[in-house]
Amino acid sequence: MSDNPYQILLTPLRIGPKTTRNRFYQVPHCNGMGYRDPRALAKMREVKAEGGWGVVCTEEVEIHPTSDITPYIELRLWDDRDIPVLAGIAEAIHRHGALAGIELAHNGIDAPNNFTREVPLAPSALPVATFTCQPLQARAMSKKDIRDLRKWHRGAVVRAEQAGFDLIYVYAAHSLSIFQHFLSRQFNQRNDEYGGTLENRARLLREVLEETQETVAGRCAVPCRISLDELRGGDGLEKAEMEDVIGMLAELPDLWDVTLSSWENDSMSSRFAEEGHEEKYFAGIKKLTTKPVVGVGRYTSVDRMASLVRKNVLDLIGAARPSIADPFLPKKVAEGRLEDIRECIGCNICVSGDFTMSPIRCTQNPAMGEEWRRSWHPERVRPLSGAGGGSFLIVGGGPAGMEAAHILGKRGARVALAEAGGELGGRVLRESKLPGLAAWIRVRDYRAMQFHRLPNVDVHLNSALTAEHILEFGAAHVCIATGAHWRNDGVGRQRTSPLPIADAGRVFTPDDLMAGRAPGGEVLVWDDDHYYMASVLAEQLAAAGCSVTYATPATEAATWTRATMEQAFIQRRLLEAGISVLTAANLEAVTKGGATLSCIYTGRTTDRAADAVVLVTARKPSDQLIRDLAARGADVQAAGIKTITAIADALAPATIAHATHAGRKYAEEIDARPAELRREIVEV
Repeated sequence: MSDNPYQILLTPLRIGPKTTRNRFYQVPHCNGMGYRDPRALAKMREVKAEGGWGVVCTEEVEIHPTSDITPYIELRLWDDRDIPVLAGIAEAIHRHGALAGIELAHNGIDAPNNFTREVPLAPSALPVATFTCQPLQARAMSKKDIRDLRKWHRGAVVRAEQAGFDLIYVYAAHSLSIFQHFLSRQFNQRNDEYGGTLENRARLLREVLEETQETVAGRCAVPCRISLDELRGGDGLEKAEMEDVIGMLAELPDLWDVTLSSWENDSMSSRFAEEGHEEKYFAGIKKLTTKPVVGVGRYTSVDRMASLVRKNVLDLIGAARPSIADPFLPKKVAEGRLEDIRECIGCNICVSGDFTMSPIRCTQNPAMGEEWRRSWHPERVRPLSGAGGGSFLIVGGGPAGMEAAHILGKRGARVALAEAGGELGGRVLRESKLPGLAAWIRVRDYRAMQFHRLPNVDVHLNSALTAEHILEFGAAHVCIATGAHWRNDGVGRQRTSPLPIADAGRVFTPDDLMAGRAPGGEVLVWDDDHYYMASVLAEQLAAAGCSVTYATPATEAATWTRATMEQAFIQRRLLEAGISVLTAANLEAVTKGGATLSCIYTGRTTDRAADAVVLVTARKPSDQLIRDLAARGADVQAAGIKTITAIADALAPATIAHATHAGRKYAEEIDARPAELRREIVEV
């Protein structure tokens, strides 16, 4: 008998006619690659299978041209021509012993059909429910349309089996599926046998489940992914009603994959939801069915995962984001290496890949999305070649410097990491102390733990280096990862020249607040950054008793966080905290007793009283060392320094995900020319 305390997570489980090797289940998740980058996508899924996940699923896969969600880039299975791409993904997953799942989807009222120009379909005639409020409407489906939809789904099931998938989903979740649209009073206003009563609204889902089981005839498993609550009260689906649906259809699918709706509620960031925040919704589902149940909750605690299975709350631990942060999480559990797990921080930067139609990325795992494009692996690196010989000095112990030292150390280099402060972490150390961002310290903690396993990496704290120190150190390669600092002159997107600031005007930056130099009284927080920082600082100031006004030239607070599905939560929290939110407002000047604002549309100005103004605009690279060394070219050569390279924020400020990626890229390419970035080429 195994002495692994988490053995219950490693036991096989039957899912219909298939058996998964363990209880780790990578649920379907989008990735910004889809049909455009199929080889990159296949390799990403393959690495997860290699990492030990028992089931690895695709993202949603469009089954028909009337389910076209352009501009978003998902997989397609419109006809037989799409089978080879899907077969390549299934084959890649099978290569490492995992089961391959495919999430067939018709997006219904969420599909604007921008590419195909088909008229959108829905249970009832309503405007399309896309993220962009597109000015077109879906038509109410006729009985013939419903029969056609069932036929399209059966055809996609046949093609999915031909492509080699083991699990073929019936998808009714996230407000992204036509089957959920039929279930929901929000979208279904029909008065025929497909509308009205719950049994009628569930009729189409029942028919498709029965037809899918009939089509696969016991050769494949049929999971049903379903949302347990739309969190709209009586206007939408609620938990009790969805429990009735599961009770009605209990034994039809081979597995129930339970979620919340819509997607932003199901995948809330760590700033707004604790690990396991969905448990109160899926608790009790196991009592309604004898079939296995999988659920998600951004689980990073292996103890909690095991407890859910032991207590018969779930049969399988579903994961999207934790499988992105660490594709090898299951193997590390099996090998008893829990301290090596790269824990998800819940920042949702992975989600931004889908919303920006670009390959997925991860703050914790810079290899995510680069497995095929750059041949990066989350766990393995190639040994350093002769071209990268000699020792390395990394200046700056933030996310970029730590990642560079970590990967160089794994490659066998002799590395010294010098940090000016008394702790490693840089910006993640400071930002993790802000409201809601505590989980972000995991970026530091994972890498610091790895240094204990790398005797060739020496960490030097309280080591503020000058150019003279670097020349004396004797390293062959110097990496400058000294980060950046927030500007105090108002320069950003809206203004590219300094802001007029009165002599008596009190101006603060995020660096001031994170260092404990906080204003009091009435405070205006000016957000020309549009990510999380300004809203977090506004919350912090309000909690400290300040009267806070948040102002931005955008038409909503923290507008870029739409890409991380946080914008609505951020604006709600600001308002609930009593913070005044001014949108479409430009900051014209900081005055003695406040600030002058103008409307970005009309230019009309207003004066607003404030005891202090917090400027959250742009950042400047902390690049003094680079400039000092550049001025001493002869001394650098005499010191035997082969390369001096600035990376990440010290070169051009960006996100923490950009920083860890830059650290990995530096460590990968120091001994070779940058590898050709692989991309799919359309053949004509």
